[in-house]
Amino acid sequence: MDFFIDIFLHIDQYLITFIQEYHEWTYPLLFSIVFCETGLVVLPFLPGDSLLFASGAVASLSEIPLELDRLMLTFSTAAMLGDSCNYIIGHYFGKKLFTKLDSKIFKQNYIEKTHYFFYKYGKKTIIIARFIPVIRTFTPFVAGMGNMNYYTFLIYDFIGTIIWVSLFCITGYFFGNIPFVQQNFEMLVIGIVLISLCPAFIEYIRIKNKQTTI
Repeated sequence: MDFFIDIFLHIDQYLITFIQEYHEWTYPLLFSIVFCETGLVVLPFLPGDSLLFASGAVASLSEIPLELDRLMLTFSTAAMLGDSCNYIIGHYFGKKLFTKLDSKIFKQNYIEKTHYFFYKYGKKTIIIARFIPVIRTFTPFVAGMGNMNYYTFLIYDFIGTIIWVSLFCITGYFFGNIPFVQQNFEMLVIGIVLISLCPAFIEYIRIKNKQTTI
């Protein structure tokens, strides 16, 4: 467990080491991580936001052969293909997978939270959820399970993916090379995760307060 925490907090250093060792294989690795986070409901806790930011920051280093445009194309393709895969799984197997409540892999609570987001924001959920860990993994699944029109799903998914990838990669590229950011990268990673979780936490508090007042 400590090993995974260390990777999470120092993801930029691990990424630099991997690039120096394996060069072009970095892109398939990054593709696989984002695809698994968005495409497999069994892996909803992978650090997507911090990975995008760290990759953008590493790409800004002159001695590292990582190209920003190619990086963004890799992430965007992985995210959209992962979401489509997740949508298909939800469409054909969603109801069967969740017939047993709170199994070790599939938590009914995640589905209920995602359903709530759909209820509140409608189709915009696909864009909004892209910025919320766990929820973004289950959103395509619920869209497929709810028989949302696939082409409508693709349009909103494309918009959300482009904004998500551009925001974190470009921000990392322009700010990741600043000495202060480099020296405090682990704190910045934690901050990114906390900010990403804020919308879900605020909604949770709001629902709890609403329940106590009824």
